[in-house]
Amino acid sequence: MNRDKHAKRGYLPEDARNFSAAALPTLRTAARHIAYLINEGYDLKGATAFVGNRFLLSARQRLALMRSLATDRQLALRRAKETEKGPEVWIDGFNTLITLEVLCSDSLLFSCMDGTVRDLAALRSTYRLIPETDGAVRLLLDALQGMWVQTAHILLDEPVSNSGRLKARIAELGEGAAFALDIQILKDVDRALYGKRCVISSDSVILDRCESWINLAARCAEAQGAQPIKVWE
Repeated sequence: MNRDKHAKRGYLPEDARNFSAAALPTLRTAARHIAYLINEGYDLKGATAFVGNRFLLSARQRLALMRSLATDRQLALRRAKETEKGPEVWIDGFNTLITLEVLCSDSLLFSCMDGTVRDLAALRSTYRLIPETDGAVRLLLDALQGMWVQTAHILLDEPVSNSGRLKARIAELGEGAAFALDIQILKDVDRALYGKRCVISSDSVILDRCESWINLAARCAEAQGAQPIKVWE
């Protein structure tokens, strides 16, 4: 299998400086300013750009803030819809597995206001399996086993490269699982998850549009002893 042996998912060398202990006070001050603006109705991207310019934040720091913050209304909605488990789950495949790859890579995870953990890995249309992919898949399958899931639908984005290879690897590692495993490659995974119950994802758009969701990646991070970075107070 063609894998990048040197990959560390979601990490750049400058992240050591961007998210050092010395950088966190400024980031948390900026987070308070952005949170105020978005609760007053300002767009998250615009508010982050405005505040980021004021505090001379890097692109990576701004991305971490955008992924960590949400309005009070969004937080209340997401908390109300969060559930612990369900017999049938719908999984945002790349979103979940990339976060678990980041976890297995001992790379940067962020503790977000809605209770999720998110990463800075930029997927866009490119993806390839790395040595940590198997560990990420096993973490997912083990977590589902522990939740007594009966059917797990794992949805992968067709436009993303190597989605077929990832599907085959999940199927191989999931052979013999105690639950039914349905792996689909779809053109629009986000829309397929809108309105679904027991969705496993940390995508903010999906969390706001599904009927209920399970915070699986955060559970895995806690179980593995990870210490996500908190850029807000």
